Amino acid sequence: MKKLILSAATLAVVAGMAHAGSHSVVRMGTEGAYPPWNLINDAGEVDGFERELGDELCARAELTCEWVTNDWDSIIPNLVSGNYDVIIAGMSITDERDEVIDFTQAYTPPDPSVYAALSDDVDVTSGVIAAQAGTLQAGYVAESGATLIEFATPDETIAAVTNGEADAVLADWSFIETALAANSDLMEAGEPVVLGKGVGMGLRESDGELKAKFDAAIQSMKDDGSLNELIAKWEVSSQW
Repeated sequence: MKKLILSAATLAVVAGMAHAGSHSVVRMGTEGAYPPWNLINDAGEVDGFERELGDELCARAELTCEWVTNDWDSIIPNLVSGNYDVIIAGMSITDERDEVIDFTQAYTPPDPSVYAALSDDVDVTSGVIAAQAGTLQAGYVAESGATLIEFATPDETIAAVTNGEADAVLADWSFIETALAANSDLMEAGEPVVLGKGVGMGLRESDGELKAKFDAAIQSMKDDGSLNELIAKWEVSSQW
């Protein structure tokens, strides 16, 4: 799914602030702005696929958890500096990110990325393409020959297309499907692309015990079929 790019200087600063230790309460960090993966509902609470998944994983791991929201562009630095203990925010497992933080096993397979536009004949290889800053999709567009225009939030990428600032947007299939349902003027364009290695939970390198607990909980949900049921309910990706 989404990919955050951090400079070496930033990593050096925040890595020095990391801390280890036991967790009486595990703080679950998410974005809250990427439906159906994570969102803020009308009651002002974190909701979506990852809220339901995270609560179930915490129950199976016998952990007391609370939810914290954080902007995407600083979600890794704030994990490393200790503002929360886990990232569960549609984060793709990548080699680059794995050098900075640790990951659980993937809880969803790679989600295809698709384009959305106001016309299905838009040339996505040479047009102006919107993507959320610091994501796998932004990196792909930048290398594709198209003109990349980046935005801080997913909703801004959709608005860029509807107001004519961009020819198309590239994002995860599940997010684009949500946007298409909310805006009848939008439609899929171009061909889907598969990016990343699947989506996992991000943790500090020092939290090996916590990682093991979540790995075991994820595996138990795979083994009993409940993870596939949850994926199907929220339609976030293909099943295992």
